[in-house]
Amino acid sequence: MKGRKRVADGTRTDERNKLTAVDLFCGCGGLTVGLKKAGFRVLGAVDIDPLSVETYRANHNDVAVWEMDIRDLEPSELAAALGLKNKRLDLLAGCPPCQGFSTMRTLNGARVINDPRNDLLFEFQRFVEALRPRAVMMENVPGLADDERFAAFCRRMKKIGYLWENPRILNAAEYGVPQRRRRLIYLAGHGMKIPFAKPARRIKTVKDAIGGLPKAGKSGDPVHDMPEKRTPRIMELIRLIPKDGGSRTDLPEEYQLDCHRRCNGFKDVYGRMAWGDVAPTITSGCFNPSKGRFLHPEEDRAITMREAALLQGFPRRYKFPTADNKSGVALMIGNALPPPFIKAHARQVANKLYEANRHIGCRERR
Repeated sequence: MKGRKRVADGTRTDERNKLTAVDLFCGCGGLTVGLKKAGFRVLGAVDIDPLSVETYRANHNDVAVWEMDIRDLEPSELAAALGLKNKRLDLLAGCPPCQGFSTMRTLNGARVINDPRNDLLFEFQRFVEALRPRAVMMENVPGLADDERFAAFCRRMKKIGYLWENPRILNAAEYGVPQRRRRLIYLAGHGMKIPFAKPARRIKTVKDAIGGLPKAGKSGDPVHDMPEKRTPRIMELIRLIPKDGGSRTDLPEEYQLDCHRRCNGFKDVYGRMAWGDVAPTITSGCFNPSKGRFLHPEEDRAITMREAALLQGFPRRYKFPTADNKSGVALMIGNALPPPFIKAHARQVANKLYEANRHIGCRERR
């Protein structure tokens, strides 16, 4: 291809000139998709979950993956394997497991969760200190912002030379993700601040994301055709919920479930998504209408796993090789980082790093 000559190691020259990145706690690959779409060449990734790693490898066979507990991996081993010994990594990115920081687990801050996974934040910090990347991106649940461990992390990052604008809690729906999803994002550069991306000009809706899909069950896409089983009573209830945004609260009293009569909260359960709005936060329970507003806007069923992936912002043909394990696929999708959200902010990182490269080049030519 014109302008893309190969060098000695077989890599195209345009690939060699791309900014480099490593994805820690990579899951099934949402962060990596966003980084690649922003122009980064992802060199390596780490995750402990076999199912997530299998999915990641099926979609990113150009990335070296460590399937292991990150606490057992030395940064020097990763750096040597990726050829970073005499090169500086451009971006270290990741999302340390956040279950212990989530509002659901902490009852909106009313309960302290001593979850050992929370300390994996400091494993991320350990890799930053060892690799000293030019930039760092970390994404997490909003609850992390008020945790002392995050404050300690920020203090240490500042001490070793990383600068940032105040970490922000942003809604992914404002960045091209067809879903309400509030996330904490931290961007830092070594010796430089990195600005956050500006919101997109238009909101992407449920209809934009899944309105053009073929009918589930006979589409030929195993991720879209996973069967679901409901009792006749639940199917009757689902059929009665008004199309395009209806809720269980619209049902006559005799159709209200006993558990809903006893507890008036969680009003979104057994609710339908609305075509002209964004989806609710896609969680690991997104295949179960009793877990939230996860019913299809028109059809009498919950959203499929392909629809869930598209509402997270994954590409249409993203592979989930374990299509017979709906709960496993749902867990991966629900825990994933929305690629368009990552892409928007990673582009800001890339722009800042390229700008720094130009300044270095100008100084060297003087």
